[in-house]
Amino acid sequence: MKFSLSVAMSPLDQLGELARAAEQAGFSSVVLPDSLFYSEKVSADYPYTPDGSRFWDEETPWVDPLVATASMGAVTERLEFYTSVLKLGSRNPVLLARQVNSVAVLTGGRFGLGLGIGWSPEEFEWCGAPYARRGKRFDEAIEVLRLILDGGMVEYHGEFFDFEKLRMSPTPPKRVPFYIGGHTDIALRRAARVADGWSSAMMTLEQLRETIGTLKALLAERGRENDPFEYQAVCVDRFGLDGFREQEEAGVTDAITMPWVFEGLGFGAEVGPKVDAIRKFGDEVIAKFGE
Repeated sequence: MKFSLSVAMSPLDQLGELARAAEQAGFSSVVLPDSLFYSEKVSADYPYTPDGSRFWDEETPWVDPLVATASMGAVTERLEFYTSVLKLGSRNPVLLARQVNSVAVLTGGRFGLGLGIGWSPEEFEWCGAPYARRGKRFDEAIEVLRLILDGGMVEYHGEFFDFEKLRMSPTPPKRVPFYIGGHTDIALRRAARVADGWSSAMMTLEQLRETIGTLKALLAERGRENDPFEYQAVCVDRFGLDGFREQEEAGVTDAITMPWVFEGLGFGAEVGPKVDAIRKFGDEVIAKFGE
């Protein structure tokens, strides 16, 4: 099992130092969340809290995850980066393909694209994208991204997106993996159909165990049971060396974690204590995990 560092809601001037510390501590990746803006009111519940409320406010810092990847990639050598997850529903996939292509090239192929539809109607509508039929539009957008990022002169003619032959150069040095987020049956089926992995939001170990079992069955239905497939997890009830071993036993291949939380630090804590927590996690968990 690999370990990935989440830097969600950290002050932006900390990102470079956190990335360097993660690489030195043995983390495989940095995980970047996505939020376009904070709307004062929302017309839908946030799907990953019990009461539907957001756990951040209008002052919480966010950064475009692709810009952040370029910045952190410039100060690291081996560390990989992926979004968990970027909200594709409110974005144009041709423009996004240009950005992803650039980031993948500039980082030497150290980038993976985690994708979700998005949950806020306001993010769709205020960015000029229809909220209605968002699932079908999302599926087409994934097809467009895959087509362009794989390189060559390509064209696409769908219901929502339509263009004649085009090419984006240079082609990324290796194929950009796609990871699909979401806990619904539709999201899991989509991941099994088109993705290189699945990325969870906050879940208990038993929820992860059940969901991973479902995904494995769905992959087998498609003859993909032997394909490489990542199970990226934010587990909320198993921690420490033994807890992460339980996650691996449940099928998690990539544990997403935030070590400073274990030290009682908040998102906005100073960078020094956060770096210390990363190093401690590297010594006490990552270094010992395979023993």
